[in-house]
Amino acid sequence: MTFQAASREALAAVELTLLGVLESEGAAAGTLGAELFAVVGLLDREVGLRRTLADSSTDPVARAGLVRELLGGKVGDSTLQVVSAAVTARWSGPRELVDGLESLATSALLVRAERDGRLDAVEDELFRLGRIIADQTDLEQVLSDRGAAREGKLSLIHGLVDAKVDPATATLVENLVGQPRGRGVVAGLEALAAEAAKRRERSVAHVISATTLSAEQQDRLAATLQRIYARPIALHLEIDPDLGGGMVVKVGDEVIDGSTNGRLDALRRRFAG
Repeated sequence: MTFQAASREALAAVELTLLGVLESEGAAAGTLGAELFAVVGLLDREVGLRRTLADSSTDPVARAGLVRELLGGKVGDSTLQVVSAAVTARWSGPRELVDGLESLATSALLVRAERDGRLDAVEDELFRLGRIIADQTDLEQVLSDRGAAREGKLSLIHGLVDAKVDPATATLVENLVGQPRGRGVVAGLEALAAEAAKRRERSVAHVISATTLSAEQQDRLAATLQRIYARPIALHLEIDPDLGGGMVVKVGDEVIDGSTNGRLDALRRRFAG
C-alpha cells in the first residue's frame, strides 16, 4: 500500500495504539486482526460512512462516538479502541483510512504469529500458497474474478488452507480472497509474505533453482546475499527444472541470473553484438 504523507503519520500514530493495546490489555491479536478486517469490509461497502469517518473537518470526538455507536457490542473493546484512534487521526482521504485499518489488521495477525514463534512459518506459507496458485491458471482466474461469488471463492481457498496452515495465515488469505479490493491473489500473497519478512527486518530474495537446494546451500546463499546487500535476507525458494541448471535470484528490482539458460542467452547476445 502507498500512503500520502498525512496518512503515513496517521498510520504510525495508530500503530502505536495497536501495539499498546496488544501489550497492556493482553488482547488476542488474532481476534483483533479478524475484527479489524471486518471493519474494513464494512467501510469498503459503505461509501458514505467511510467519508464521514475520514472527514477531518468534523469533530474527531464525534467521529469516535459514531464508531462506538455503530460497533459497540459487535466487536471487542480492543478493536473499538484501535478503530476510534484511526478515525480521530487525519488521513489524506477516505480510501487511505480503510487502507490503514487493513494494514493494522495485518500487523495484528503478524504480531500473533511472532508471539507464537510462527512468523517464519506464516511467511513461508503465504509465499508457497502464492506459488501454488500461480501454477494453477484456472484457480488463479477464478479467485481473481471480480464477478465470482465471494462464498464460492472462499470455499475454494478453504480447501487449500484449512487445518494446513497457521491461523494467522488462514485469516490473512481469507481476507485477501474475500475482500480483494482490486488486488490480484498472487500479487497480494507476495505482498503479505514481504510484510512478514519486513517485520523480521529482513529483505526477501526470490530464488528460482533448477534443483532443490540443501540446507547448507541455502545457508551459504543467504550469507552471500547478506554480504552483498548488507542486511539479513530471507530466501523464498522455487524449483524450475526448465532453467537447465543454476539459479535466478531476485531481490527487489535487481535480478541475478546464474542459470544455464541465462548464461546461454547472455552469450548469444554477446556474439550477436
